[in-house]
Amino acid sequence: MKLPMERAWEERVDKMGNHSRGEAERSTARMEGELYKGEDYKTEFQPQNYLKTYYAFDSGTIAENEVLKFNLNNLFETFSPGGMGGDILIDIGSGPTIYQLLSACEVFREIIMSDYTELNLREVDKWLKKEPGAYDWSPAVQYMCELEGDRSKWQEKEAWVRRTVKRLLTCDVNQPRPLGSAQVPAADCVLSLLALECACRDVDAYRAAIQNLVGLLKPGGHLVTLVALRCCEYMVGSRKFFVLSLEQETVEKALQEAGCQMLKCQYSPIKYSEAFCLNEGFCFVVARKGPGA
Repeated sequence: MKLPMERAWEERVDKMGNHSRGEAERSTARMEGELYKGEDYKTEFQPQNYLKTYYAFDSGTIAENEVLKFNLNNLFETFSPGGMGGDILIDIGSGPTIYQLLSACEVFREIIMSDYTELNLREVDKWLKKEPGAYDWSPAVQYMCELEGDRSKWQEKEAWVRRTVKRLLTCDVNQPRPLGSAQVPAADCVLSLLALECACRDVDAYRAAIQNLVGLLKPGGHLVTLVALRCCEYMVGSRKFFVLSLEQETVEKALQEAGCQMLKCQYSPIKYSEAFCLNEGFCFVVARKGPGA
């Protein structure tokens, strides 16, 4: 069955194939070592390279495996039945990934995914539609099912994600309305993992982006975010991308200034492989939107 999407996004995506190949060829002429950011994501970010580098869960990339396990463990705890749930979850900066929805799909009626780049949305759409060449998430899905008590139900879990994701939208966290003109109801939860620090040029922009995400929530709704701390760049294939270096205290203060109550801030000292990304730990945060926010 065809996934309902925003018409404008779908029409643009149909034209992306030849355009993206041309941009990829032109990008090889750029100076080696250039630091990409902002608009560059639309042409220079390579979803398949990103997935193979950071989410090859059944390979020997031990550091990246530990980061993904940290994420999955926290998501499992956050979205376990009887805990957080509701009608609408909006995933902001989804990238080309779906692992972040493996627990949430069980406790929300509808999930809206969004990203700045159409190439990432195309990659997600391939998986949702089981198209040839779609990324194989089964190792991560099996890990989550094992946390939930039955590793053998991983195919049911994948089907549940596909049923629950209702829309794919473009987003820009630096805009007061991150989802643009799309008509979206206020959310019970906004999820944004490893996205804001890549999208924001400085701390002021990061604080504004947090406020923009809080604006998508119902009063009492929850914002769930994961941040790579003290990180300034990361590699996707041969391309180097900018990351805003953030401290845990900066993240907590931004949420408090946006009118949120901190419910959880789980720090871990784990790091990515130095060949791919230099960071000094992570923090996984759950916050609740206050009545005056």
